[in-house]
Amino acid sequence: MCGIVGYVGPRQARPLLLAGLEKLEYRGYDSAGISVLEGERIDAVRAVGNLSALRGAIESSRASHESERGAGGVAVAERPQPGTGIGHTRWATHGAVTEENAHPHFDTTDRVHIVVNGIVENYIALKRRLVAEGAQFTSETDAEVIAHLVAHYDQGDLVEAVRRAYHDLRGHYAFVAMSADQPGLLVGARKECPLVIGRGEGEQFVGSAIPAFLRHTRHVQYIENEEIVVLRPDRVEFFTPEGAPIEREVVQIDWDTETAEKQGFETFMLKEIHEQADAVAETIGERAARGVGIDLGDLGAIDDELLRTARRVVIVACGTSYHAGLIGRYAIEEFSRVPVEVEIASEYRYRNPVVGPGDLVIGISQSGETADTLAAMRTARKRGAKVLAITNIMGSQATRESDGVLYTRAGLEIGVAATKTFVSQVVALYLLALRLAELRGTLDGQVLWETIGEVKRLPHRITEMFERGLAGVEVIAERVSDADFFLYLGRHVGLPVALEGALKLKEISYIATDAYAAGEMKHGPIALLDKSTPVVVVATESPVLEKVISNIQEVRARGASVIAVATEGDTEIAQHADQVIEVPRTQWMLAPLLAVIPLQLLAYYIARRRGLNVDQPRNLAKTVTVE
Repeated sequence: MCGIVGYVGPRQARPLLLAGLEKLEYRGYDSAGISVLEGERIDAVRAVGNLSALRGAIESSRASHESERGAGGVAVAERPQPGTGIGHTRWATHGAVTEENAHPHFDTTDRVHIVVNGIVENYIALKRRLVAEGAQFTSETDAEVIAHLVAHYDQGDLVEAVRRAYHDLRGHYAFVAMSADQPGLLVGARKECPLVIGRGEGEQFVGSAIPAFLRHTRHVQYIENEEIVVLRPDRVEFFTPEGAPIEREVVQIDWDTETAEKQGFETFMLKEIHEQADAVAETIGERAARGVGIDLGDLGAIDDELLRTARRVVIVACGTSYHAGLIGRYAIEEFSRVPVEVEIASEYRYRNPVVGPGDLVIGISQSGETADTLAAMRTARKRGAKVLAITNIMGSQATRESDGVLYTRAGLEIGVAATKTFVSQVVALYLLALRLAELRGTLDGQVLWETIGEVKRLPHRITEMFERGLAGVEVIAERVSDADFFLYLGRHVGLPVALEGALKLKEISYIATDAYAAGEMKHGPIALLDKSTPVVVVATESPVLEKVISNIQEVRARGASVIAVATEGDTEIAQHADQVIEVPRTQWMLAPLLAVIPLQLLAYYIARRRGLNVDQPRNLAKTVTVE
């Protein structure tokens, strides 16, 4: 998840920006950069790697400037008045991890610089338009289009240029712009991605999160969705995209550093649950920009021909990643008609698996370091199969031991129990399933287009779910938090959601929990039910919903209480369940990605009611690097 920091004021901007970026490192990144106004020019320095690499690049740049001055070059002001600058930590989405793709980006004349968090969905059309008008692009990113677009509209008024550019952009983003011709001015815009202001005396800060400036001020202003913000050393102004002024109160916060990194949430896990819209948007990124197809980028030896001809897919994974793989199996088989097997990685290499040339093996590991999954991947490669790694961490072992990599781009996840990394894995598998369908011609063109459209709307559906409120989940958790045993049920694509929901409850609340295919309940598990048993049922809209309702009736007949996760507007479920949690309507195969979120929250609130540490549950580690 990219990080943004900006400063205007009397102090030198460079050290403030570097310190701010340091406080945003917890978000995860692969490159970084800063732009600082020096005299009549903007000095931009970017580097691949961590902040130490950026600091080294800055020192080299300063040494180069010193050399130029010593050779009779033009002097560069050491301390512009006022100090103006922006900084960025990038998590790659559009384009590889290179210095050219790192932020800040700038226009053809190098007068407008920008930093961006998020995705510009219509960047291809905008880029074509700007290139036709003479813009020269230097990166592979979607973000660079904003620099050229703002410069296109900038006739000496950066505020108006940002406002006009905002109306041309579609997507899920926050950006901050600066101009060499207007010192002491930063202009930001927010469309769903976070951005917050830090108010100082004669100086102002902007950042993706409060830690970026917490050591300098505890007075903040929150930028709401679809707003423009203008920062000058002596004031901050808020506007609608149409230019109407907005009043925004200054809030004083009393946070320590850890609380600031949690962005006001009581735990990292809760923060990460609320970051899932952003995580899904980052995973989708430019991959669905065409609308009529999916572009997965460079997958190395996993080329289109292999995707078109692979005889089957084998998915190997552990824990939460295994549940993501189960959802992927349903999606791949439904969309592309390729047979899929999903294997528990810790068992796979010990059973002499039948695998070889013509097979595509997918290893799913959030960290890319899961020992059992790596071993399964090695086994498959030794026998001639091509291996695709789905992981969140660039440069991890999985990326080095596979033939291709599909990154999830979820950003750093601190909570041990996986939340946003799970939904990112699921959406990555949806994208792969649709790419297979596109190459194999197994989906009608209209159906493919509509499904891709629904995938692109998933971040908005998640945001909608939180905005509408999931307070009812906490109420349910309060009622059932003393239960000694839970049963989770699901059918078809709802089964992996039930498995994942049950795992979350086990991990952080330490309650005995079981999860079953609902049709298997009467083959044994039904004996466990009585009036004290909460039964959580995944009952979203699907071709098997009637069967699920029948299973709910069986549960109710035994006196157990039913908590159902259902599709918004489904009035029938309420007639059979004791409690209903609604999720937004989407294409039924995509519903698991939405349905799992209330189950994460249910586990979370139950664990908190029991006074447990959800970020560091007992006996568990974030990355399992041993058998």
